[in-house]
Amino acid sequence: MKISVIGTGYVGLVAGACLADMGNEVICVDNNIEKLEKLKNGIIPIYEPGLEELVKSNVSENRLTFTSCLDEAVKKTDVCFIAVGTPQDTDGSADLKYVLGVAEQIAKAMNGYKVIVDKSTVPVGTAEKVAEVIRENTTHPFDVVSNPEFLKQGNAVDDFLSPDRVIIGSNSDKATRIMQEIYSPFFRTGNRIVLMDVKSAEMTKYAANSFLATKISFMNELANLCEHVGADIEMVRVGISTDSRIGNKFLFPGLGYGGSCFPKDVKAIVETGKEFGCEMSIIKSVDKANQNQRQLFIKKITKKYTEDLSNRTFAVWGLAFKPKTDDMREAPAITIINELLKRGAKVKAYDPKASETAKKIFGDKIKYSKSSYEALKDADALLLLTEWNEFRRPDFDRIKGLMKTAVIYDGRNQYNYDRMREQDFEYYCIGKKND
Repeated sequence: MKISVIGTGYVGLVAGACLADMGNEVICVDNNIEKLEKLKNGIIPIYEPGLEELVKSNVSENRLTFTSCLDEAVKKTDVCFIAVGTPQDTDGSADLKYVLGVAEQIAKAMNGYKVIVDKSTVPVGTAEKVAEVIRENTTHPFDVVSNPEFLKQGNAVDDFLSPDRVIIGSNSDKATRIMQEIYSPFFRTGNRIVLMDVKSAEMTKYAANSFLATKISFMNELANLCEHVGADIEMVRVGISTDSRIGNKFLFPGLGYGGSCFPKDVKAIVETGKEFGCEMSIIKSVDKANQNQRQLFIKKITKKYTEDLSNRTFAVWGLAFKPKTDDMREAPAITIINELLKRGAKVKAYDPKASETAKKIFGDKIKYSKSSYEALKDADALLLLTEWNEFRRPDFDRIKGLMKTAVIYDGRNQYNYDRMREQDFEYYCIGKKND
């Protein structure tokens, strides 16, 4: 199959590389010339395990190419994936200007029947808008399909190559058959391709992310209640996760969700509800609870040190919104570090992959350490904000030797509460009453 992918961001680049790995001829299109030159030379602009090797191998086999010429890419391909950004608009809704702009460019470049695939996360009704734009700019036949992505950052390549399911929203038998042909190599056993109409597919993406975000905020609110009543959220988590109706995923309390999907998609579905006069009260509360969780973490710190932190130095472990990525979009670390700086604190931070990203956000307002232990030197307290594996089993004696005082604020519940107290740490976590 000859496929073009417009947009080489997180979704587009992973999709393009994985589709090429299945033997398709894939052309990735982007208007960022500097990024394209790097990609052609095997330099990947994002950190995602396995992606660099996948891109390099498929480029070397000439299955994956990069270009800035959308017109040429469309003419050479039968299926065009739209994978451009849908940033959050000022009212919280998804801004579709890039999607609709690309749709217009595709239409003007068409030289025959094309399947146009909405891969970007878009609200219900977007496919209709895309189809309308295309009809206005071409007389060639086409179909618009919704094919939402469900990739987890840090595991995106594996998720694409071995998906739980593939959602295909199509109102055309011809387009459905083509999409099934594209995805059939990804399923050696069983058939996890789920077919539905376009609008249902568009809604499925928002429904999935909003439900997972709800589980996270629900657990965080329970954890906060546990701290007040003297219960242990870890025991509660185990107790409810063994119920098969609930399951054990997304039940870990912490600092709330971040990244490019959950925050944006939760707000977008609330705005969709407003547009159609449907109050999304639960999902609206999810967003509020998520923001509140970060402020509660700051309150734990100021309760001990007061609001004036001008004579305090904090070591921060973890900047990315989750492990195995350098993405800091909506990361809890941004909120927490800014709150510390606002109160006059000094911050020394370490992250295995996100330090360069952090420099674009904080500049020289904080210090960037080359190792986790370097960040601890003369710190008043350690704040663990991202659960990277290398933070799970540190040398606690060495930590105590480097810090001014043995104080840890664990925003990810990585350590055993009783064990930390036995080692003479002043230890604060999420969902357990601190004596």
